[in-house]
Amino acid sequence: MADSDHPTTGEPPKGPPRDHDITEERYKRYWQENLNLMGILLAIWFTVSYGFGILFRDILDNFSIGGAPLGFWFAQQGAIYVFVILIFVYSALMHRIERKYDDETENGQGG
Repeated sequence: MADSDHPTTGEPPKGPPRDHDITEERYKRYWQENLNLMGILLAIWFTVSYGFGILFRDILDNFSIGGAPLGFWFAQQGAIYVFVILIFVYSALMHRIERKYDDETENGQGG
């Protein structure tokens, strides 16, 4: 397997995939949108899991959900629920981004 098939360094593979008709500039824009989306979703997940479950626990414990203090609930269950929701959100938004770049290719709006 080539390095560009499985980037493990966090950097985009060098150049566009060989099996798609996409320009280098459009490929970079696609990759940047992907990274922006991942950054936003990871920030949300971090805020919910670390922020709500640990940093703001004392404040959130003044409220309750299902009989449990809200800060405790986020630490035990809420962060997991948010993570699963974020997986579906990522899938839907990446589908939209991929469709956007596929439409550009079909309409000849390259580069």
